[in-house]
Amino acid sequence: MRPYVVVNVAMSADGKISTRERRQVKISGAQDFERVDQLKAGSDAVMVGIGTVLADDPSLTVKSEECRTGRLNRGVDEHPLRIVVDSTARIPPEASILHKGAGKRIVAVSRRADPQKIAALQSYATVIIAGENEVDLATLMDKLGEMGIRRVMVEGGGTLIAGLISAGLVNEIYTFIGNMIIGGKDSPTFVDGEGFILESGFCRLTLLETHRIECGVLLHWNVENP
Repeated sequence: MRPYVVVNVAMSADGKISTRERRQVKISGAQDFERVDQLKAGSDAVMVGIGTVLADDPSLTVKSEECRTGRLNRGVDEHPLRIVVDSTARIPPEASILHKGAGKRIVAVSRRADPQKIAALQSYATVIIAGENEVDLATLMDKLGEMGIRRVMVEGGGTLIAGLISAGLVNEIYTFIGNMIIGGKDSPTFVDGEGFILESGFCRLTLLETHRIECGVLLHWNVENP
């Protein structure tokens, strides 16, 4: 059984997740960070694309001691499994996600990834090969399900999220909309890629709830997969 997939993003009022230089922007505040930490702590795994790793160097660890203790009390690692989708194994060996915080890591690559890079990565992470030229996300989810992973939180970026939505692999989306405008036709959105066209239909959502948080609003959506 494939994992249940929850996407969480923070974006500006005009739908941007960072600047045109791909520089990280603090869009939400302490209350939303706490919410995200709890969402992360309740997940079996946290997934990002290689673009997010190269741009932001995240650790994807659970920051709250209370949340980490809660995970340990449930008999699981204090941090969820961290997964990087990286078709050509571009992740730097010194990346924070491979070293910070206890717990397991997975790097998903395609068959065109350099075997020497794969061998080097295996010192820090389990490497899953899925797909020929790009990571086949459906195959990856099947493999994660076989490993007993039931809930995956996705934190970006736009290319990975677009691929997951296109493949019908996303179940829920949380979007925090902050009180700023970033602008720019080259600034990334939380769903990039080629985009949907009218003839093929759009991904439809059902709004489950809304919450005002600090100077922004949180929208919680269910994804209507066919």
